[in-house]
Amino acid sequence: MESRVETDHYGRKKVFNACMEPCAIERGMRIIGGKWTGSIIYHLKDGPVRFNDLARMLGGASKKMIDQRLKELESREMVVRKVINDRPVAVTYELTEFGRSALKILDDLRIWSEKHDLA
Repeated sequence: MESRVETDHYGRKKVFNACMEPCAIERGMRIIGGKWTGSIIYHLKDGPVRFNDLARMLGGASKKMIDQRLKELESREMVVRKVINDRPVAVTYELTEFGRSALKILDDLRIWSEKHDLA
């Protein structure tokens, strides 16, 4: 639904179809817009990745932050956690089909960011 502002003959403005709840863009950003979330999804694009390898790929993110974001993504069914070894514990993370559906958006965002040399 498109919002619009119209001015009446007295010069007063009135908004039609105002967003009364978060719009679709805002709802999507709540999922992939968190700090490190998009990067985590992007680094899982080629298949399962072990936790420590993911931490190395992300560089500046703490393991606590990565763990927190992975749990959020897992609860939203964007990522699947698999235990591959009991001793020592080894875990991999992999995108679900729903998680993979965000890759095009993230790649477009990456290209846009690089094109405009965003810091």
